[in-house]
Amino acid sequence: MPLHPETRALLDVLAEIGATPTEQQDPVTARADRAALAPPVTDPCHSTRDVDAGGVPARLYLPAPSDMAPGLLVWFHGGGWVIGDLESHDNICHSLARRSGHAVLSVAYRLAPEDPFPAGLGDCVEATRWAHACADELGIDADRIALGGDSAGANLAAVVAHLAPVPLRFQLLVYPVTDARAATPSYSENAEGYFLTAAAMQWFVDHYLSGGEGSIDDPRVSPLLAADGAVAASPPTLVITAGYDPLRDEGVAYADRLAALGVTTTHVHFPGQIHAFFSLPHLLTDARLAHALAAEAVADALRPEPA
Repeated sequence: MPLHPETRALLDVLAEIGATPTEQQDPVTARADRAALAPPVTDPCHSTRDVDAGGVPARLYLPAPSDMAPGLLVWFHGGGWVIGDLESHDNICHSLARRSGHAVLSVAYRLAPEDPFPAGLGDCVEATRWAHACADELGIDADRIALGGDSAGANLAAVVAHLAPVPLRFQLLVYPVTDARAATPSYSENAEGYFLTAAAMQWFVDHYLSGGEGSIDDPRVSPLLAADGAVAASPPTLVITAGYDPLRDEGVAYADRLAALGVTTTHVHFPGQIHAFFSLPHLLTDARLAHALAAEAVADALRPEPA
């Protein structure tokens, strides 16, 4: 399937701008460039507040008040473990909270190379534990917690689900990094020209592993390589993938592995889309569709058990 016309037009504009490729930048400059492109909030939720999630900065997004405490989606932002923050994914978290009717906790985990693997992963585990322990303080139901993220954030969500620091109802994985070996056909097919490049992914992985701990074969870095037992213990999962994405094949492979091991899994593929499309609902029809289906899946998964 060809690129969606909206996405083709977006890529043409980016090509005209001629931005410096990520892999040719230093992390500080790459972060600044990403911050300048933070998408606007188009679906604001009821309210937000910044919180200290056990020593990890985070932001809590609340849906409209109701008589029943909402569930909670703990969200880990994308950005290759190097860029991104609470602001870069503010629009996604607003949208998911408003559309799903459940709270969202966005986690500002530490970034590489200043804090390489496993620092950010440790922050994600700690914030998840904190949310469960402080559910009453947050006004959420501790028995209805889900994890989610996009790209590197989805990688972190999958790994935290394997570690299972708290009981989990669901996980939402949007074009996840699941195999840092980068050897799939989609890496060569989509190496250049579709926003995220193979060279940029190598830059991200190199920074993430620059501390000398872990490796591309470590299941805490490549969750596709985790033992069957860890993968099989994952909660019900929605995986979203994009056709023109270097990460396409590993996302498909992870969804297939979850399903083969008995995990209730839904895989939705957007064949005409690129990596990062989920962040652009103000520009792309497919992004709005993806937000709607993701929020509906979260709402279903976090619905209270019948009395």
